Amino acid sequence: MTDHRHPRRWLILVVLCLSTLVLVIDNMVLTVAVPPLTADLRASAQDIQWVLDSYMLVFAGLLLTSGSLADRFGRRKVMIIGLALFGAASLFATFVTTPGELIAARVVMGVGGALVMPSTLSILITVFDEQERRKAMAAWSAVAVLGMVGGPVLGGALIASFSWAAVFLINVPIAVVAIAAAVVLMPESRGPWQKPDPLGAILSAVGMTSLVWMIIELPQHGFLDQNTLVALTVAVAALGGFVWWELRTDSPMVPLGLFRNRDFSGGSLSLTLVQIGNGGLLLVLTQYLQFVLGYTPTEAGLAFIPMAVASLLFNSLGAALGTRVGNRTLAVVGMVAMAAGFVLLSDLTTTTEVLTLTTALGLLGAGGGLAAPAAIAALMGAVPPEQAGVGSALNDTIQQMGAALGVAVLGSVVAANYTDAMPADAPEAARRSIGDALSLGTPTLTDSARAAFTDAMSTAFVAGAAGVLAAATVALFVMRGRKPAPEPVSV
Repeated sequence: MTDHRHPRRWLILVVLCLSTLVLVIDNMVLTVAVPPLTADLRASAQDIQWVLDSYMLVFAGLLLTSGSLADRFGRRKVMIIGLALFGAASLFATFVTTPGELIAARVVMGVGGALVMPSTLSILITVFDEQERRKAMAAWSAVAVLGMVGGPVLGGALIASFSWAAVFLINVPIAVVAIAAAVVLMPESRGPWQKPDPLGAILSAVGMTSLVWMIIELPQHGFLDQNTLVALTVAVAALGGFVWWELRTDSPMVPLGLFRNRDFSGGSLSLTLVQIGNGGLLLVLTQYLQFVLGYTPTEAGLAFIPMAVASLLFNSLGAALGTRVGNRTLAVVGMVAMAAGFVLLSDLTTTTEVLTLTTALGLLGAGGGLAAPAAIAALMGAVPPEQAGVGSALNDTIQQMGAALGVAVLGSVVAANYTDAMPADAPEAARRSIGDALSLGTPTLTDSARAAFTDAMSTAFVAGAAGVLAAATVALFVMRGRKPAPEPVSV
């Protein structure tokens, strides 16, 4: 039998992993760079908020449109354009002298990231056949986890040796290598030509941007704030209009009929719930490690190594078992393991033993290594190859929304419970922020703040465990248990 697999498919996978890695590392190292760049650029708290949020707003708003563009004009072409924009904006960011210039750079980086991310997964599912796709997807997912965990470590080392600008400069050579390798190694692929859908693109961009903005504002201002209500109203109207239009137009940008497939809908919903539980994990736990246990930023990053190692090992195990036991079984088992990890994290104290933390993070990494690739494989296995770009964009959008909602929900839970647990006579700033409480240097107040934050964090992780168990329930009853049938490869 003739082997129709692409002869350079594993080298192409390296390019796809590099393209994903540059996006993940950038988002993670920036959290470490905030204190020094704040001082150097004399940025206000509002400036920093925009530096962080401008990327996410643009990225989320353009994902669906960029996936559709990739299917129409070529996935490799769109990915290369995105990498070029991301690299150029990163280089510009190293020379900025004002917060406004850095925000502008982050906006362009968001555009580049939105063009890159859907293209990587869509190229992967068109280059690899069903037999090898699971292994390729496991490697792609593992690289993303490595970037997520290694980002803070790399960022701390770069800042200590150079300056905060180095966290942006590191993106440039990775982007250049990925572009060169894509040009030399990667075949072009696209879906059948169809009419553009400008109204769908506008409605999706406005709706997704408004939804992310509402999620960002929610923890600080609550549902009754005027800005939050306006953003929610615009999001509901635009996304409702988007669904209405896509179901009626002759050439929809997004094939919403995919949600009638149980594997696609089950994988989508379970991934959303997992990300809601998982979204605030790094944000909350890094604060605990630094403010409560006294870790440095680099030490806090190193603490996540057990999670990365377990994820890598169980990614490989899941890839080997997937064709034998099916996506649903792996997803459910992995999510139950993740829930157990969250339960262990909820039992942390102000004097936690390293073994407890390591075990909990190992369970989270192992569970994620089994569950996420299986859910993504089920979801993407339901997408026709000609719609791989927009299908990948749907997957990315679902996970971004879940992660953003998770940050908002868990952040709100921690903030509210922390304030309630603090002494009523404590200074108002100390009751709102553990960082402000510790900066006052009062031993009694410091002890109260650490205990209050730990209790609040425990409540948040119980909520995270509930979210992941809900995801396991969805996967169990919605996703199909049978093994996926082989499908034709289109390159």
